[in-house]
Amino acid sequence: MQELIKANEHYKNEIDWLTTYHHFSFGEYYNPEKHDYGPLRVFNDDIIKPDTGFEFHQHKDMEIITYVISGALRHRDNLGNNGIIETGEIQRMTAGTGVFHSEYNDSKTDPLRLLQIWVYPDKKGLRPSWQQKKYTQEDRKNKLLQVIGPMNNPGSELSIHQNALFYISSLDSGKKVEHILESGRKAYLCVIDGKISMNGKIMETRDAAKIENTNTISIEAQRTTELILINLPEKYTR
Repeated sequence: MQELIKANEHYKNEIDWLTTYHHFSFGEYYNPEKHDYGPLRVFNDDIIKPDTGFEFHQHKDMEIITYVISGALRHRDNLGNNGIIETGEIQRMTAGTGVFHSEYNDSKTDPLRLLQIWVYPDKKGLRPSWQQKKYTQEDRKNKLLQVIGPMNNPGSELSIHQNALFYISSLDSGKKVEHILESGRKAYLCVIDGKISMNGKIMETRDAAKIENTNTISIEAQRTTELILINLPEKYTR
């Protein structure tokens, strides 16, 4: 089963410094039919204007993944961390017992686009921690590159406290990739930019899909495409 969510079905919120697309309920937006998907709690596609961003705010008991699509993000937090997340770079943060942080577009001239994704951890009260890694377009070219996995999983360098796996891909037009969903697993797919055929269904920029009860996810690029695929458990602890 594949449930497609077209780009115009995401909740769009625009304020003077931010345009954001919420795939699930977030902040002031609440839709009981768009709340969670397994342990996936938040999937926001943000465009931040130059030299603006999110002031200090708190998170607790959440695994937070930030993927910078274009631009550079400045991260600061109350534990003394201060750094830049650049294009193609992914940061994972275990908020655990609590973290205050701010996120700003580091450029004074160019917009910043990023994905912010929240996943429920498998336990509460974890010690806050961070990991960060940059992936080039060549790293993910014409394949599904695993970038995040469960703690102590040998398949990826970034790890979260949940049985979820993240894959990114940069596909040339006409190239194909496949992903096998094992029993008890489901997936969330988003076209960051481009156009694909997914199991025969056309998806374009910002389209997403919930995929369940399917053994094979077959993806063929109809034009140059960037995408993200999240492999999730049907049953999980939190």
